[in-house]
Amino acid sequence: MDRLRDALRDTAAPAALIVGVFVLWEMFCLAAGISDILLPRPTQIFAALVKYWPAIWPHTWQTLYTTLVGFAFGVVIGLLLGILIGSSKLAFRTAYPLLVGFSSIPKVAVVPVFVLWYGAGTVPAILTAMIICVFPIVVNVATGIATVEPELEDVMRTLKASRRDILWNVSLPRSMPYFFAALKVAITLAFVGSVVAETVASNRGVGNMMMIASSSFNVPLVFAGLFVLAGLGVALYLVFSLIERRVTGWATRRSDLVAA
Repeated sequence: MDRLRDALRDTAAPAALIVGVFVLWEMFCLAAGISDILLPRPTQIFAALVKYWPAIWPHTWQTLYTTLVGFAFGVVIGLLLGILIGSSKLAFRTAYPLLVGFSSIPKVAVVPVFVLWYGAGTVPAILTAMIICVFPIVVNVATGIATVEPELEDVMRTLKASRRDILWNVSLPRSMPYFFAALKVAITLAFVGSVVAETVASNRGVGNMMMIASSSFNVPLVFAGLFVLAGLGVALYLVFSLIERRVTGWATRRSDLVAA
C-alpha cells in the first residue's frame, strides 16, 4: 500500500502541473481575446487532433519510422565510436576533434546535401536523425569508459585479464548508465532531425504536414503536430527510462534508502 500511495503521489503532481498549464493557457487566451491564428487554445488544438486524426496518423507513422530507423543507426555508430574513443588515447586525439566539428554544423544545412545524393523523401530524414543523435552517445559512452576506476582495472590485470576482458567485463558495464542517459537525450534529438528534414525535403511526415498547415494558416493543426511530436518523444523517453531501470538498476540509489 505504501508503494502504491507513493506511486500515485509521484504521478499526481506532474499530472496536476500539466493540467494546470493547459487551464491557464485556455484562460489566458480567452481573457486576452487572442486569435487562434496567433495562439490557439488547448481545446481548439485537441479538436483539431480529433478532426484531422485520419490525416495526421499516416504522417505520424512516417515520422516515427524515420526517427526510429535513424536512431537505431545512430546508436550503433555512436556506441562503436564511443568505445573506440573511450578506450584509445590516439582515437580520442584524432577522432574526437573531428566529431566535435561535425556536430557543430547546423543539421538543416546538411539536409540539402542529402537531397542531392538521395533525392527528397525518407532517406534524408533517416540520415538527419542518425547524425544528430550520434554525438551525445559517443560523448557519454567514451566518458563512461574513460572514467573507470583504475583500481578495478588493476584488479583485472592481477587476474591476468586482457584489454578485451577489461573492456567487456568492467568498462562497458561501467558505462551503461552514461549510455542510457545518452539514449534518452538522443531519441528526442532524433525527432528534431526527422522533422527538420521533413520540412525541407519531404512530402510526408509531421514536419511536412505542419508546413502545409502553416501555409494555409491552420494554426491549430500546426500545434496539433507539435503535440503529436511531444507525445511521441515523451513516450519513447519513458520506454528507455524503464529499460534503463531494468538494466542499470544497480547504479541507481533506491528510493527507500533515500527516504531512510
